[in-house]
Amino acid sequence: MTSNQVNTRLSIGKVEGFEDLLVWQKGMALVKIVYEITRSFPNDERFGLVAQMRRAAVSIPSNIAEGQARHSTREFVLFIPHAEGSVAELSTQLLLCVELGFCTDEQIKEAAELTKELRRMLNALRRKLEGLERSDK
Repeated sequence: MTSNQVNTRLSIGKVEGFEDLLVWQKGMALVKIVYEITRSFPNDERFGLVAQMRRAAVSIPSNIAEGQARHSTREFVLFIPHAEGSVAELSTQLLLCVELGFCTDEQIKEAAELTKELRRMLNALRRKLEGLERSDK
């Protein structure tokens, strides 16, 4: 089964590419939020926590896109855990930036909620893809 066939079965409408996946769209929204949050961090964190948070955030939609572009269910499934790991990494970093006093709980609230939602969505996507992969054997 091709990745496009999988995506069509996973959604109500036809998926032409990764840009049509809601999980990718939410990942992109999270990237923008993280960039906004980290804009006000101290300059000496530019190559530390700022770079790590931005890299982790960018990795989420990037891994979804790369997996979907591989055009096979098996390969798509392999990229989901990478995105899940980046979500966990970013969740930790969001808590850390509050504990270090770089921002407040209120400032990270939207990003934290989105990471929880992405965690659930990626888990569901992975389970669905694994189920489709098993049914194709």
